[in-house]
Amino acid sequence: MRICYIDESGTPEVPGTTDHFVLVGLSMPIGFWKEADAQVTQVLTRFGLENAEFHTAWLLRPYFEQSRIPNFSNLSTVERVREVRRYRTTELLKLQKTGGKRHSNAKKTYKHTAPYIHLTQIERRDAALAVAEAIGGWSECTIFAECINKIHFDPARTHRSVDEQAFEQVISRFQQYLARQPGNAPSSNYGILVHDNNQTVAKKHTDLMRKFHNSGTLWTQINHIIETPLYVDSSLTRMVQMADLCSYALRRYVENGETDLFRAVFRRVDRYAQKAVGIRHFAGLQCQCEICAAHHRGVWVTPP
Repeated sequence: MRICYIDESGTPEVPGTTDHFVLVGLSMPIGFWKEADAQVTQVLTRFGLENAEFHTAWLLRPYFEQSRIPNFSNLSTVERVREVRRYRTTELLKLQKTGGKRHSNAKKTYKHTAPYIHLTQIERRDAALAVAEAIGGWSECTIFAECINKIHFDPARTHRSVDEQAFEQVISRFQQYLARQPGNAPSSNYGILVHDNNQTVAKKHTDLMRKFHNSGTLWTQINHIIETPLYVDSSLTRMVQMADLCSYALRRYVENGETDLFRAVFRRVDRYAQKAVGIRHFAGLQCQCEICAAHHRGVWVTPP
């Protein structure tokens, strides 16, 4: 039995606020979960993040107040936290007088980044890369992903929204992977989905999965994935947070060409017959990215 943890990066709306929408499934045998969780916790402990939700996008965005605090990188952890909190409190009090969107956006940003303010931007990047490298070393795990460039997406042709197509693709690849696995026990090549609890898509994806169980996807029957997705709070589920990191890494690569996190996790993409069958970059036939090369021609770039 394998668990496939699912999370996304980017906005599915067209045009939305990102060029791409990426959906990732990070799958592992149920017997490996405890070891994987322990490895991630060990890495995060080095950065004082063992009790924090690891949300990659919030972790890696710049915190401008750190650049305004003198000698921030030379301060102790306690001093860093104290100075950032003081700066943010002062800023919120200023914005409170005018109210509006700037105040609400600042409150949201400060809330989501609060667990990481004791780290410099370089240290936060090091933390993300260390976790990505850990995932890249999990030979027991397999990644499935769909990366959609919304410029090339035509819902009239697919009869699906962006997130629905991504979900159908990831489910189909997980199913085909499971069907290839050997095993004598009845449940040895079955899987179950664990999805970040996004209320906007939960019912839609549950209904889709019921349809897939009844009539299959465009590419395959679904007979190795049991149940509809189980929806969980990502803040409480470490492996969904790891799927979040993978989806972020893939999106930052297809949008901006960033390779450090990407190449670390790309090693875990499902490969069959010398090709990266577990991932697709929906971006037109002219795309020359590493994903398209590996998916269509089996050409892999060896990480440095």
